[in-house]
Amino acid sequence: MARYSLNKDAVRKARQLIDAKQYVLNSDWGVVQPRADDENSYLEKHSWAELSEWHLGLTEGAADETKARYAFVYGDLRRLHRSGLIAVVYRASSWKHKEVELAAHDLLQYLDKVTA
Repeated sequence: MARYSLNKDAVRKARQLIDAKQYVLNSDWGVVQPRADDENSYLEKHSWAELSEWHLGLTEGAADETKARYAFVYGDLRRLHRSGLIAVVYRASSWKHKEVELAAHDLLQYLDKVTA
């Protein structure tokens, strides 16, 4: 089982997106989550550091600037998705990645508070 550390830059980016109202409250995460081709297209115009900000987890031991390094995507590379945060909470809790789970949970609570 891979181990993950929390990507604090991604947490900061997610909070910024929420504050800027760059989110989708109702979406089908299975449909809107970015695929490999989406990430490849994103990397044509953005840096690896920018791609990293869309992932709450960093795979320990994986090389920087590889897709294997980044885990637990929470948005569609344009906006944060509430369903993406829910998916991260679920996956991280299922795999016992507590730091990522709690960060996603806190972001979800923050999103729900500002959109209530």
